[in-house]
Amino acid sequence: MTELLLIPGDVPLAEWRAIWRGAVPKLDPASAPRIAESAAAVARILAHGEPVYGINTGFGKLASVKIEAEDLATLQRNIVLSHAAGIGAPSPAPVVRLMMALKLASLAQGASGVQPATVELLEAMLARGLTPIVPSQGSVGASGDLAPLAHMAATMIGVGEIEVEGRVLPAEQALAEAGLHPVTLGPKEGLALLNGTQFSTANALAGLFETETLFQAALVTGALSTEAAKGTDAPFDPRIHQLRRHPGQIAVGETLRTLMHGSAIRASHRDDDPRVQDPYCLRCQPQVMGAVLDLLRQAGTTLETEANGVSDNPLIFPETDEALSGGNFHAEPVAFAADMIALAICEIGSIAERRIAMLVDPALSNLPAFLTPQPGLNSGFMIPQVTAAALVSENKQRATPASVDSIPTSANQEDHVSMAAHGARRLLDMAANCAGVIGIELLAAAQGCDFHAGLTSSDALERVRARLRRDVPTLDHDRHFHPDIEAATALVRAGAVAQAAAIALPGVA
Repeated sequence: MTELLLIPGDVPLAEWRAIWRGAVPKLDPASAPRIAESAAAVARILAHGEPVYGINTGFGKLASVKIEAEDLATLQRNIVLSHAAGIGAPSPAPVVRLMMALKLASLAQGASGVQPATVELLEAMLARGLTPIVPSQGSVGASGDLAPLAHMAATMIGVGEIEVEGRVLPAEQALAEAGLHPVTLGPKEGLALLNGTQFSTANALAGLFETETLFQAALVTGALSTEAAKGTDAPFDPRIHQLRRHPGQIAVGETLRTLMHGSAIRASHRDDDPRVQDPYCLRCQPQVMGAVLDLLRQAGTTLETEANGVSDNPLIFPETDEALSGGNFHAEPVAFAADMIALAICEIGSIAERRIAMLVDPALSNLPAFLTPQPGLNSGFMIPQVTAAALVSENKQRATPASVDSIPTSANQEDHVSMAAHGARRLLDMAANCAGVIGIELLAAAQGCDFHAGLTSSDALERVRARLRRDVPTLDHDRHFHPDIEAATALVRAGAVAQAAAIALPGVA
């Protein structure tokens, strides 16, 4: 298991990706003094006797209710228990662990007023593989991801359930078996654990990282489809893209040229080809996929900033002993990023499906109908194209922007919310759909190239074909198609398609 040093406020996107893939974060020891001083500042603020939101008052609409000193511990426990009101299927364990790491990095910046023991417990749970069971529904993405984070916080006080090594145990039992003890929350701590955008951000980052893998695979399958259709690489000429200036378009055009470099299939029809132009799904790959790349990079920049920020409320400033109430918990930046990623996923799948449809149509591809040697007796790729179309259509429906929606909560105290949580939560399902489309394209493109027997593609694309053929043979007659699609899709999701090409592919970071 890889251990990763987490430097709060300065964690690059690549390290959040590593945590998503399974790395265990270890907090930079240099953050300890900031954590301790922040907790001490809360004690000094309380000593002043003034009402301070979240420390000695009620929450939300109840902020005007003063809480007496003897009830402050109960107040923090109550907010965790009352707010653990999520519903729905448990969030995937990697998402929850990424959420925990994000919260760890936020608390360790010394602006949340939590005691060192609370931060240490969260870090120890990550190190020992204790993953809270967090229902996936219940956040509107403002006032923080209150319900999901409350389920995380509840396990830290010994309530709720924890998954460890495939077992789901009562939280107190799981902690005890790991040699850990529940914490007793002090003033401000319950609110500090609940307030923040970490659930939304974790889901959005997970969607971004999975989409990056799909994007790279789709560049490869797009080039392979171009070869199968005996398309031209002329639209990938760098002079075209330099004139338009979009960085993503320039990078994609160069990548497609590299993927096809040295292809005997391309050379076979370079001269005397009666076709003047290819369909858009081939010719406009740099423009479409380049725009996708630029969009993903923009979303990545937003999410990296968010991941390194503090989205608690109120914020503690030890140097002046102030607790300032603001709105950093509002997840509008995350909601916008999630909506952008959803659009990108849609377009990756949409143009890939159009290439599949082109390949199965002999009028467009000059290949046998439905990519089978005996059309009629065999249906070949007829229904896999239908499956791809169904997946693309489903993703289009899911891509309706979440950020434009809002519904008032907490008796209209919280009257504008971001809907970032479910905007981000849909991304993994959308990515899974898109992976299916690209898996089908991989099968169809490789099958199309098989009809050019005697001619080879580029070295990069031949490596990809060889990797596929290790798991899926050429379709010479109809057979149970589902296992082929599952195998190809697994290669896409695992990053094996991009790896097989063995060239540098553009990514988010």
